[in-house]
Amino acid sequence: MPRIRQQNVTAAQWSSNGGKLGAVDLTDAANNPFALNVFSIAVQRQRLPKDIFKRLQGTLENGEALEPSIADAVALAMKEWALENGATHYTHWFQPLTGSTAEKHDSFFGPTPDGNALADFSGSELIQGEPDASSFPTGGVRATFEARGYTAWDPTSPAFILENPNGALLCIPTAFASWTGEALDAKIPLLRSMDALSKSAIRALRLLGDEASERVFTTIGAEQEYFLIDEQYFFERPDLQITGRTLFGARPPKGHELDDHYFGSIPERVLAFMMESERELAKLGVPVKTRHNEVAPAQYEIAPVFENSNVGSDHQQLTMQVMKSVARNYGLICLLHEKPFAGLNGSGKHNNWSMGTDTGHNLMDPGETPSENVKFLFFCAAVISAVNKHQGLLRASVANIGQDHRLGANEAPPAIISIFLGAELDKVFESLASGDGDPDTAGSVMALGASVLPGLPRHGGDRNRTSPFAFTGNKFEFRALGSSMSLSFPNSVLNTIVAEAIDGLADQLEARLGGGGDVAAAVGAVVKDAYVANKAVCFGGDNYSDEWHVEAEQRGLLNLRTTPDALPEVLTDTSVAAFDKYGVLSRRELESRFEVWVEQYVLHANIEAETTASIARTLLLPAALRHLAMVAAAGVTELEGEIRGLIDEFTEAITQLESANIHPDDAEGMELAVYARDSQLAAMTSVREVADRLEKIVADDLWPLPKYSEMLFIK
Repeated sequence: MPRIRQQNVTAAQWSSNGGKLGAVDLTDAANNPFALNVFSIAVQRQRLPKDIFKRLQGTLENGEALEPSIADAVALAMKEWALENGATHYTHWFQPLTGSTAEKHDSFFGPTPDGNALADFSGSELIQGEPDASSFPTGGVRATFEARGYTAWDPTSPAFILENPNGALLCIPTAFASWTGEALDAKIPLLRSMDALSKSAIRALRLLGDEASERVFTTIGAEQEYFLIDEQYFFERPDLQITGRTLFGARPPKGHELDDHYFGSIPERVLAFMMESERELAKLGVPVKTRHNEVAPAQYEIAPVFENSNVGSDHQQLTMQVMKSVARNYGLICLLHEKPFAGLNGSGKHNNWSMGTDTGHNLMDPGETPSENVKFLFFCAAVISAVNKHQGLLRASVANIGQDHRLGANEAPPAIISIFLGAELDKVFESLASGDGDPDTAGSVMALGASVLPGLPRHGGDRNRTSPFAFTGNKFEFRALGSSMSLSFPNSVLNTIVAEAIDGLADQLEARLGGGGDVAAAVGAVVKDAYVANKAVCFGGDNYSDEWHVEAEQRGLLNLRTTPDALPEVLTDTSVAAFDKYGVLSRRELESRFEVWVEQYVLHANIEAETTASIARTLLLPAALRHLAMVAAAGVTELEGEIRGLIDEFTEAITQLESANIHPDDAEGMELAVYARDSQLAAMTSVREVADRLEKIVADDLWPLPKYSEMLFIK
């Protein structure tokens, strides 16, 4: 049997082993693992003195700083709980500007004078840590020789325990800041933006007659897409190991054109992986709700229930970490790259975003009473205004090199940011703008309690999978996020720009109300003006069509196709002003992120280009030459001419790529990013195009890389 066939047979052989989870009686509360490894409110209530617990919860509810006495009591309880669960060490778990998480482990135990060891953990150790900040990307906020950085406990995101076959680790979610107090992470801007939106929304709610709500929270629920392949193929593909995606690979005879994978029966090994992942995530308090096959073969999705934006962002980082870890238990590799396989659907992470009050009201839910409807229209208009004004910033928030292979293709939202409201909600805003609304349409709408306001639909109509920003009944779904991305920055942007828009509409509402007046009528006028001014960003048709691209340009909408096109939007005057006004990110902090993201783009592009050149020259070209020798020895002249011509073409493409990989001496920053896009990535495409043609004619047992037809279809 040829070597490659033996590999396929090996990869296909899997059976559950003694480590299987099995099925348990879930009516028994003891068998429910949810939040088992979380220092949750329930655990705090059980372990903290009553007065300390009440003071802690009151502090969190009011957004105040923690008193040292409370911190000491919490640290003691947290330490005892962690030790009882086998944790010998703790870490301040934070999110630097790498896009992933970071940790430094410290032991609870220290030596005593009598030769023993004693576990200790103080409030000061809980609240603040001091990891070395010099080697994390900072975009110039910290110089290399300035190493000091601080982690600060985030008490709003509960601590948790990560289990390991040889023990456990207490993880304390923290923010990460420089010695100067500037944000070096993804969490601090998100927390700042949540506070900003809450203040703006409460101000507006007071104008709308809500005296009960004290705080508004943003919520998120991220639909995570990913691929699973057998680990044998992964370790036989240097491109997958180094870059996370296949830099070579001819399209297989079958892809996803039959639509037979989507929502199909989940393969046994994959389902076993899913079940263990969900169990581990349940222990960590991640509320996983759905799982299913996605569009492409070997592609799947996991999605949680809505959560507070900060906790949800932390949980999303945990979800990616847990899935990658658990996959190895089943001989699988979890791929989170936005486009691991060319020609097949890439992976996104739909970000379902909404706003809710501490009294339990979802501000993005149209509701069933006139007062709720008025609130909804006001806040929905604010979102429309925000997205239109900051469409470039929203696009920049989801930009990375992986996204450049995905956004704009007929598999994901285009690079043009637009809003889908749904047919019924479109009618509401259009009738409001024209003054022709009928508030008494039976069955499908809810009266708003004022003749000037049109009826509001109970349902927003059908969904639009081509829209990058769609209203889906009680939330907006920002569908343009990439599968490998942190949720933090896109949601920091959303919160900030919506806070700004809410304040703008609140100013207008306040002016119209003066010392009194009818709230519903005033809201109608404000919403009408906001919609008319920003309706260009609303589109309910096919976002994939060429016609829409032409129309979008006529409407004045931006079409930022690549990361170098999009990233400068972070530093426009409107972006800087919004972040600065609400104290989310200073100009210096924004500039630092811009520098980090540009550098990451250049580095990733260079890694991909160097890897492409190496694989092409040392693996694929020799395989093609061996095939040529075999054909020449057989005397098949026609085939010899075909392969020789392709080899010449391949050699020339490799030479051009190697030349492109030598960066210009004077290029840096954005100039270097543009060079990487236009020279290195373009040369890579040329090399791949020839290589994929060679793959289809070189003898199967000579081709050194596992093929798509093997990686995608062997479960």
